[in-house]
Amino acid sequence: MHGRGRFALSLFLFLGILLLASDPRAQATPLNSQPPATPVRLVFIHHSVGANWLSDDNGNLLRGLNANNYYVSDTYYGWGPIYDPATPGSGTIGDYTDIGHWYDWFLGPRSSIFLGDLYPTTHLTPAPEMSGINAIPKPPGDNTVVLFKSCFVSAYLITGNPNDPPRKSSPADPNPIWGSADGSEYTVSNIKGMYRDLLSYFATRQDRLFILVTTPPSSYDDPGLTRSSAILLRAINTWLVRHWLENYLYNNVAVFDFYNVLTSNGGNIDTNDLGAATGNHHRLRNGLVQHVVNVNNNFSAYTPGGDSHPGGPGSEKTTGEFLPLLNVAYHAWQGDGGRPWLMGRSPAITSPSGVLLLD
Repeated sequence: MHGRGRFALSLFLFLGILLLASDPRAQATPLNSQPPATPVRLVFIHHSVGANWLSDDNGNLLRGLNANNYYVSDTYYGWGPIYDPATPGSGTIGDYTDIGHWYDWFLGPRSSIFLGDLYPTTHLTPAPEMSGINAIPKPPGDNTVVLFKSCFVSAYLITGNPNDPPRKSSPADPNPIWGSADGSEYTVSNIKGMYRDLLSYFATRQDRLFILVTTPPSSYDDPGLTRSSAILLRAINTWLVRHWLENYLYNNVAVFDFYNVLTSNGGNIDTNDLGAATGNHHRLRNGLVQHVVNVNNNFSAYTPGGDSHPGGPGSEKTTGEFLPLLNVAYHAWQGDGGRPWLMGRSPAITSPSGVLLLD
């Protein structure tokens, strides 16, 4: 073989090794998607979309979690301590799950009170808001897995540009959305910054696994939504999947892109595309995490008319894709499974010339 041919072959092989070493398809330690060996207590902070997802007559998530050895508690409207004792009629912390309110739950001045009730709670929302009860016995101890999700109304009005970087905030220069539901301050930069801020608390609680479930899409016909906000919400959620945790050292935080999963169906709103090769997914496939967007759609694929609550087929799809990823995150946290890519981190792969090959 001529020298030029040998050089080309060597370069090809080098690039192949580089890609294999850095690609999400080449986890250093195999992912573990098996259920926990013994029952684990889990609490889910949510409102109506989460109630639908958990319900036996909709998404069957409660039943699926039980089958995977998770004993479930939750919070809903009216749950927990008073949000602001200085403001009459402020309601309870359970009433507050807009994006900016995660600051209140995890970092705000009353967060120790809220979390002091959250970790031991055994509350499970009853009918008619939710249907179903735990089918496994409650294990001892507190809730150690925490799921938290904002509702679609959180994202009606987002401004900025898709690639705006996270805002850097401090007590002297607070993020305007800390504890706020004011859409006028919901910029891409402020939202990304607020999610980054939460990591300072999560890093102190290695005894807990925190799973962010991304804000779901709205119906195309939802009158509260702006079209530009739908585009920006996808950009934020994609950033969460690929970059939120890139400088975070620990394995006790992960993200599931509920949004992306709900943006494709099997041909109509009554048919999902769970398991399909096509469509939009966040799932475990062939032993590795896959986050793909094959359908250019920024709206829910499972909502009739202006109702943005996903119907049963969409909720069932999210259950099917979520449970294996939850197990993967659990075992990465426990140290008996690999850290997954595309649940908060992704590798940047560059060629020797510096050309970005994958991000």
